[in-house]
Amino acid sequence: MEYFATGSPRDDIDHEQAARLLESMLAQLGSLRRVLLLPPDITRRLSGAGTLTGLLYEKLTQRGASVEILPALGTHGPMSAAQLRRMFPGIPSDRFHVHRWREDLRLLGEVPAEFVQRVSEGRLSYPIRCELARLLFAGWDRIISIGQVVPHEVAGIANHAKNLFVGVGGQDTIHKTHFLAAVYGLERIIGRWQSPVRAVFDYMAERFARDLPLTYVLTVRGRTRSGRLVTRGLFAGDDSACFRHAARLCRQVNIELLDEPLQRAVVYLHPHEYRSTWLANKAIYRLRLALADDGELFILAPGVHSFAEDPQIDHLIRKYGYHGTAHTLRQVREHADLAENLAAAAHLIHGSTEGRFRVRYSPGGLSGAEIESVGFRYLPLESALARYDPRRLSEGPNVLPDGEQVFFVSNPGLGLWACKTNFPEESSECPETS
Repeated sequence: MEYFATGSPRDDIDHEQAARLLESMLAQLGSLRRVLLLPPDITRRLSGAGTLTGLLYEKLTQRGASVEILPALGTHGPMSAAQLRRMFPGIPSDRFHVHRWREDLRLLGEVPAEFVQRVSEGRLSYPIRCELARLLFAGWDRIISIGQVVPHEVAGIANHAKNLFVGVGGQDTIHKTHFLAAVYGLERIIGRWQSPVRAVFDYMAERFARDLPLTYVLTVRGRTRSGRLVTRGLFAGDDSACFRHAARLCRQVNIELLDEPLQRAVVYLHPHEYRSTWLANKAIYRLRLALADDGELFILAPGVHSFAEDPQIDHLIRKYGYHGTAHTLRQVREHADLAENLAAAAHLIHGSTEGRFRVRYSPGGLSGAEIESVGFRYLPLESALARYDPRRLSEGPNVLPDGEQVFFVSNPGLGLWACKTNFPEESSECPETS
């Protein structure tokens, strides 16, 4: 059932309208005594999900419901008390749980190897265990998953069942779906709502999660011409219809198509959201289809102090580095530690340039030697900020005083930048936002 579906490339859905829509959904859901909310973590702060979580908590508790919250961390580290207050102001800290992706799980079933072989076009053939956090089976009247529909390197377009099976799922699903995406090819997946990984999520939802009382609340976010971030669409439902409608709007709002490839791009990563290259490499994922051969990407990352929040994955990144698909697949074949952590291997593939363009990293907490040891080039943060001051750059094309031309992105998590040749079916429908 779909509870609401509203939005367009020019809509600006404010707090009051969002509150009314959620109120209408809760009225249709009826009496609820115990509710579990599944919002994203601080790395998706700009999704608008924090505000929606607050509204749902307020409205449900006013109705007498007991509400608990399990942020969909996936492999990310637990949110700190300060991050919880920042993203979910007003919600008591004792309402939150921590998802542990290697433990506290219930096995629901297995996606057969034959299915994976078919959707991967023969590239892979392994079963994928479907596991979810045990907390989801604690007798809830309703589980509400909240998140942003946005281009994504693994799912094609993020959210809906991904928030469930990855966000609060187990390591086998996380490892193998990420590796499936990497081997199939990021360029063939990102920005498409149908993908091999989405097919796996749909398989799991249909066969293993039908008895869970799930409702999805989805946002589509975009910037106005002045740079203000607004909600362009809100969608809610119990099945996949809400995702399809949100994904259609996402393709209009969140994919910026360019006439020519970029010779030089600059990405700024806010320190509250991007603390590791595991997260910060989103700058590479979201701009690789826009960068010219032999182009250069500058990543200004003042908050980055590690390669991953998970110590085991951090060690693997340091050990194997970002050296391309062929190199990484060879390491997977030859080394058990990487073969047992396929999400890390997938990340190494996604974060590589495949030798096609250059990445110059400026982290706040990693040395030049550390950055260069994993395959990137290094530029001290102070030098990068002096030349590419994000306060003086506008979204999109800029010309510096000395004539240098750069394309600036203030947050790669909000979209996808690509040449029109990558999305020929979209080229005639590039939206014009207000």
